[in-house]
Amino acid sequence: MSFHVWYRVGSRNERPGATGLAHLLEHMMFKGTPTYGPRMFATLVEQNGGQDNAFTSQDVTSYFVNIAADKVDLVIALEADRMRNLLLDPKEFQSERMVVMEERRLRTEDDPEGFLAEELSAIAFLASPYRSPTVGWMEDIRRLTVDELRAFYRTYYVPNNALVVAAGDFKASDLLEKIRRHFGVIPRGADPPSVQMVEPKQNGERRVTVRKEAQLPLVFVGYQVPNYASKDAPALELLSTILSEGRSSRLHRRLVYEQEIALNAGGDYSYFSFDPNLFWFFATGQPGQSPEALERALIQEVERLKSEPVSEVELERAKNQIEASFVFRQDSVYSRASLLARFELIGGWRLEKAFVPAILAVTAEDLRRVARTYFPDERRNVGVLLPVPPTPPASPGGPRP
Repeated sequence: MSFHVWYRVGSRNERPGATGLAHLLEHMMFKGTPTYGPRMFATLVEQNGGQDNAFTSQDVTSYFVNIAADKVDLVIALEADRMRNLLLDPKEFQSERMVVMEERRLRTEDDPEGFLAEELSAIAFLASPYRSPTVGWMEDIRRLTVDELRAFYRTYYVPNNALVVAAGDFKASDLLEKIRRHFGVIPRGADPPSVQMVEPKQNGERRVTVRKEAQLPLVFVGYQVPNYASKDAPALELLSTILSEGRSSRLHRRLVYEQEIALNAGGDYSYFSFDPNLFWFFATGQPGQSPEALERALIQEVERLKSEPVSEVELERAKNQIEASFVFRQDSVYSRASLLARFELIGGWRLEKAFVPAILAVTAEDLRRVARTYFPDERRNVGVLLPVPPTPPASPGGPRP
């Protein structure tokens, strides 16, 4: 079975100057309580044949364990204990902060795609908390204190800000009784503060160009678009699949196979995000290709969506891709639980049944209308990474006079 605890807190809940708190707290959740010492959570799960993990996003922090159903009592006790009794030892905090700083270096500062994606978000949003990276800015991570982390924990890690989800072979009434026994004794906290910031309308194209040690040029293009709450969300999901999902997608087919100017191309749309987010895509150039050529090719595909109806064959293929992916995810108990959580967080788990029908109802004209509505030139955000050669190592003897 798969047992999850999701907290309605992510990087969007952080204040300026304290970015990275949600992600750092996720790391600290494995550092022990008075009952179960540091790293005992993972050790006990592993000793009982289970696997555990966690992730932090812009909107949520999720903890999950896949384990045999007859071992779930242990998992429930462990999760309820760390919801209330986390140690947050100052020495562990200092140590884990260094781990997070190294994670940021590897995944963002030393990774061209991660680096440019972060720069793009920072210019695409003026007020939205989505302008800050989930891992946090390095300057903030260095400055964070354990007292700030304790306050963040007390504010957001309360039962009224959490969601428990389970999928697998168990009797629901028995599991609910166990959940009530362990979590029901934890007092309700004050309702966490809501996020009130609203992104102002974008009135012109925004661009950022960075020079970074890399081998190939990289271009990102993004547009501010609505989330699941919009009637246009299913069409945006389909457009994302048509443009960037897999080797049959337009970007991969045109830029990689036909024009041979890109090594890879792709993108994403955040259907489940709590606030309006970016519809973005990218291309990594072939050796010798210019970023200008990549950008032109990416924008040409956007313009085609505005001017030419998607063919019935391509539309049906994209719908089939989404439906098949949605159905195949039901084969995994983890994915079942994860989908239930995501739909519950945006309005109720029963919304899951309406997702595929909404996708199947989208027409080619819907796609063209949505592309014209949300992809105008003045709402375009462009990020360009120009590669620079690596800095040669200093000579052992130092500079010559």
